Order: sequence, then C-alpha cells, then structure tokens
Amino acid sequence: MNIENIFDLTGKVAIVTGGNGGLGLGMALGLAQAGAHIAIAARNPEKTMQAVSQVEAVGVSALAVSVDLTVQDEINQMVAQTKEHFGRIDILVNNAGISVRKMPQELSVEEWDRVVSVNLRAGFIASQQVYPHIKEQGGGKIINIGSMFSLFGSDWVAPYAASKAGVVQLTKSLAIAWAQDHIQVNAILPGWFMTELTEAIPERDPDRYDLINRRIPTGRWGEPEELQGAAVFLASRASDYVTGAVIAVDGGYSVT
Repeated sequence: MNIENIFDLTGKVAIVTGGNGGLGLGMALGLAQAGAHIAIAARNPEKTMQAVSQVEAVGVSALAVSVDLTVQDEINQMVAQTKEHFGRIDILVNNAGISVRKMPQELSVEEWDRVVSVNLRAGFIASQQVYPHIKEQGGGKIINIGSMFSLFGSDWVAPYAASKAGVVQLTKSLAIAWAQDHIQVNAILPGWFMTELTEAIPERDPDRYDLINRRIPTGRWGEPEELQGAAVFLASRASDYVTGAVIAVDGGYSVT
C-alpha cells in the first residue's frame, strides 16, 4: 500500500447527513478535498445549496438531497437518489443530530421519540439502506457521529445522551455484522466545537464556557475543519483494518 495515496478518495461517493453546516459541512469539505463526490442530505434547501456550492468549489461534484430523517421513506429515497445520480455509494456519514434541552421530568414522550429517531433510528435505517450498494462496490465505510455524551450522562439532554450512547453500540454491532463484506463501521465522538449552534455560549454563558475550557487540556474549543482528518482517515483505505472503533476528537476533554 502506497502511503502517498491511502487517503485518496478520488471517485468515491459519500453521503453526509446534516452536511449543510457545522461539523457535517466541515467533514463534507474534508472528504471533498480528498477527492470524494458528496451528497449533502439535510432539511434546509437554501442552506444545503450553499453547502453544495462550497463543496463544488473544491473541484468535485455535489448533490443536494432534501430529507426528513424521521421519515423512513425519505431516508430510502435519499439513498436511492444518491445512487441514481452518482452510480455508486462508498461512504456514509451519519452526522445529523438534534437535541431538546430540558430536565427529564419535563420531557414529553414525543420529544424523546423525535431525538432518538433522528440521532439513532435514522442512522440504522440509512446504514441498512446503503449496505447493498456499498457491498456492491466490494466494500466501503460507514462513519457514525457520536458525542461526548456517548460517554457521559446528562441531566438536561437525556434523550440526546441516550441516543448518542446507542450510536456507539450500533457502530460496534454493524462492524461485527458487516466485516466479512469489507465494510468498516466506526464512530467519531466530537468534543466541544465552535459552530453556529454553540458560538453564542461564550457571551451568553461565560461561566460555563470557562468551565469547559478549563477541562479541555488543549485549553480551547475545536473548529469544524479539525474533524476532517479523522473523517478522511475513516473513509479511506488507511482504515481498512479499523472497524468498531470509537475515536474521540475532543482536545483531551474525555480523558481528564
């Protein structure tokens, strides 16, 4: 194996759910820079088209896919549309996620179900749907995005924490099931990253921001592009003997 090209994704096709902003867009751009064509699957059409333009500027093809990940038929169509457009699927990044910030006693069952549906159920359905297409290519990669809450409990985002912990076990289970099909399934657990969802925290809640910073050994929050290395590694031939792994990209937060 040539070390100079084991990270090359030229000609590969990746679906990135929730890929129109934040960490999803950061990873989509990283995969694109490695040569992959990208299907951006998300809910907001205008934001998705902006992401498609950014990906195409790298020099690869991109496809906008509108999808509600709580609806199984729409997930099925996401996969079918990608295969029809590009002719193949090699990589799936299950990145999309939502949260409801309430104490457990204040949560409705509907809120619980929606968080688990997007964060865990959708990842299973999407993986199941891409499986025959990736197998058809002789193998490929599924990358599931967990969270620090895959490791730690939480009082105010219980369904998020529970669903993200489930993502880790789903990752390990699929890794075992599909290893013989040459499909590697791994998980990335991002730490605290500065995105449009978190950029207001330093001003809105400076004490919490300072507390988090003091726990991170590197002393700072991550930027979305700092997930690109892990994503490209897990999407490329460099990780062909890595499956069922859970990789924290968190500046050391989880080990302090």
